Amino acid sequence: MSVSSSISGTKLTINISGRFDFAAHKDFREAIDSISSNHINSVVVDMRTTDYVDSSALGMLLMLKNQMGDSKDAISLINAKPEVKKILEIANFGQLFTLA
Repeated sequence: MSVSSSISGTKLTINISGRFDFAAHKDFREAIDSISSNHINSVVVDMRTTDYVDSSALGMLLMLKNQMGDSKDAISLINAKPEVKKILEIANFGQLFTLA
């Protein structure tokens, strides 16, 4: 599991590798804590190398949603593998986030 992030202007990009589960909580929290101090208005979560998500990962994404506000377009979950995207769709995250 690895969480890395970078900021470009007002956009935060978070890359998640391996298993996205409770073990990623601290690193994910640190990444999203930079939102308010850097005036971030959009977040991209790149799941290209994410192999697995569990309920704690879904909770972390909801925590991100709470921090960013109500705009569905403010957060994009991109490049999810089919098995990860299926979990996001079953959880109806397509209604809360942009799934690309």
